Amino acid sequence: MVDTGDRSNSGKRKLFSLLCHGSIFLGSLLVTSAIPLVILLLFEDPVIKTTAKETLNYHFNIWLYGAITVGLGAFFHALIITIPLAWLIGGIFTLFTLIPPIFGILATLNNPNEPYRYPFIWRVL
Repeated sequence: MVDTGDRSNSGKRKLFSLLCHGSIFLGSLLVTSAIPLVILLLFEDPVIKTTAKETLNYHFNIWLYGAITVGLGAFFHALIITIPLAWLIGGIFTLFTLIPPIFGILATLNNPNEPYRYPFIWRVL
């Protein structure tokens, strides 16, 4: 386990919290979820652990919402008349995937000692 030292060590908190929030932009499904998982397991700092848990919960929700979106897209695609609705659902999902991590990054830059909580997600961890 890596101990980040005393509570005033906001540099490490900021770095690893930003890494957790920014992992969604790295592309591969395994990489995006592995980074916060490794950080969760390695660090003792409560802010870093909370951020890693919150990010993992966000990833789990994205997987769930992605499966629902694909299912709805396939259903609506089968109904020729509602193809624009499938595009709309896909666009909303894409925005939901990208915008909250950006807010998490900005919140961490403004206050690294306070973990960012993602909106509209179920917390499993």
